[in-house]
Amino acid sequence: MEGVSAAPVPQPRTADPAPGAASDRSGSRRSLAAALLLGAAGATVVLLASGQTWAEGDAATGGGALPLSVDGRDVTGVPAALAVVGLAALVAVFAVRGAGRRIVAALLALSGLGAAVSAWTGASDSAALDEEAARTTGDTAATIDALSHTGWPYVTAAGGVLILLAGLLALRHGARWPAMSGKYERDGAPRPGRASRTAPDPDRPEDLWKALDRGEDPTRG
Repeated sequence: MEGVSAAPVPQPRTADPAPGAASDRSGSRRSLAAALLLGAAGATVVLLASGQTWAEGDAATGGGALPLSVDGRDVTGVPAALAVVGLAALVAVFAVRGAGRRIVAALLALSGLGAAVSAWTGASDSAALDEEAARTTGDTAATIDALSHTGWPYVTAAGGVLILLAGLLALRHGARWPAMSGKYERDGAPRPGRASRTAPDPDRPEDLWKALDRGEDPTRG
């Protein structure tokens, strides 16, 4: 008698993810990576470029000309301060959700905009160099000759634009970005305490006495 082979049992197939959902996840990851890259790069550029020489010139003195220069922080400290605010907002975007995330994203965008505008307006500033001339020579009426400006203010402004773009991405796509993991939060599950004890061993009289001292019935269980 020939053996009868059992018919193969069809295995349930897992549903394939919807193409739209996969596309949304991919787009969310791309926008998230782009915002992080733009925000971090922009803040780095602003902080570095604002520490470079923005203006140079010669202060006229009785003994001749004294070469002077000022960096971006001498001209205006706004871009560097807003870059720090932008970095904090970039991190805070992932700590909040809903309306809070939109508010922080707007703060990120405004930080970049403010840094770019303040750096652009400081590109032609000469007041900082005049103050440096007065401080160095001790003459409040000292003048600056051969005044020139470098390209670093515009590099700083470009960094502010990068922060602005990161904020705009957060405003546009931030609602789909993940938030910080809550794995360290308490889930409210009961934890085993002292009440969960093993049943006393009837062959060990000391266990029975200890159970009685605790007010337990050693005959239960």
